[in-house]
Amino acid sequence: MSSARQRLSQVQSHLASSEADIPRGRESILQKSPDDVVVTCALRTPLTRGGKGGFKDTAAADLLVHTLKSLISRSRIDPNLVEDISVGNVLAPGAGATEFRAAALVAGFPETTALKSLNRQCSSGLQACVDIANAIRCGMIDIGVGAGVESMSSNYGPGAVSEFSETLDKHEEAKNCKVPMGVLSEQMASDRRITREVQDAFAAKSFQKAEAAQKAGKFEEEIVPMKVKWVDPKTDEEKEILVDKDDGIRQGMTAEGLKKLKAAFEEGGSIHAGNASQVSDGAAAVLLMKRSTAEKLGQRIVGKFVCSSVVGVKPLLMGIGPWKAIPVALEKAGIGKEEVDVWEINEAFASQCVWCVKELGLDESKVNPNGGAIAFGHPLGCTGARQVSTLLNELGRTGKKVGVSSMCVGTGMGMAAVWVKE
Repeated sequence: MSSARQRLSQVQSHLASSEADIPRGRESILQKSPDDVVVTCALRTPLTRGGKGGFKDTAAADLLVHTLKSLISRSRIDPNLVEDISVGNVLAPGAGATEFRAAALVAGFPETTALKSLNRQCSSGLQACVDIANAIRCGMIDIGVGAGVESMSSNYGPGAVSEFSETLDKHEEAKNCKVPMGVLSEQMASDRRITREVQDAFAAKSFQKAEAAQKAGKFEEEIVPMKVKWVDPKTDEEKEILVDKDDGIRQGMTAEGLKKLKAAFEEGGSIHAGNASQVSDGAAAVLLMKRSTAEKLGQRIVGKFVCSSVVGVKPLLMGIGPWKAIPVALEKAGIGKEEVDVWEINEAFASQCVWCVKELGLDESKVNPNGGAIAFGHPLGCTGARQVSTLLNELGRTGKKVGVSSMCVGTGMGMAAVWVKE
């Protein structure tokens, strides 16, 4: 062999061995780098029943003030170092842009900390976190907060959706964007043959898991209690109460008990108040920065953002969003579904969640191990940020590492993100 060929052979051998040493899959995302976007604090308020619960008389902006104050206090971050805050919200006029900027100032952030609000329907809270993570990753900012808040007590109802123009109404697919989610989910359940019995069994299990988790104190680490003024509906008396737990979790729920509930969207239908997500109020926030920044500031790293995905589906099939978004996120992360330890998939409706889990072939024991939105609620703009704290806490409590959060999104979309616990 000539010296040139011998040298080429040596180089090829070296490259082959180097490629073999490159971490892949789960091992790859568990590696640590100074440029990683990490979470140093993730928390939430309790979630309470819309129009009935502990936050029924509390403005969304006030929920956000308390959440941001708690984030500063718990993380001990200097608020002057936070450059941007992104807040997900669905129902407030203008997505709450004006009052949420004011809320950040009340919470203790200086005028130099920017804030935006955004609305990507049910994924708004996750989109807020992802926007901050991507801004950090590309060097636009060093430290930011992704948050979400919703007062469905204040803003939920027909008025939250604008009337369509004639131009939109003439387009069949566009017109489908305004079909109520309960109606289209009922149709999907029928088309995909997801029986009421299956839905009720899934819903009952969600309540049972949430009840057990609450009794075991599993939510306490992520929840920041809040004192609020509350009007007693029986006496009209205003009181100050402490809201320190999710108040929508029903005790002793069974599939047999759910059978007694009347269908909500069509006669003889399968979807009702007990197997769909609860109308709720709440807020959540996540503090993000690069690993190198966290180490320099002495911030305790609790998790890492890996990647995310967002996809579109037919508006009438919005419930299948996680089924389409999750594989995209997994591919971006370079991992398979079997390498995920915990799945937080929003339970908008039992019908769509059951279908997605089954079609994706997920291990059901890893899905929403402490219950989901059916049991403790879905404050629309809050949920995506809330899932981060719930997911990271569950991973830490069980000694696991890799988690995925996901949800379907109104008007026909899906979103997912991969996270690592540290």
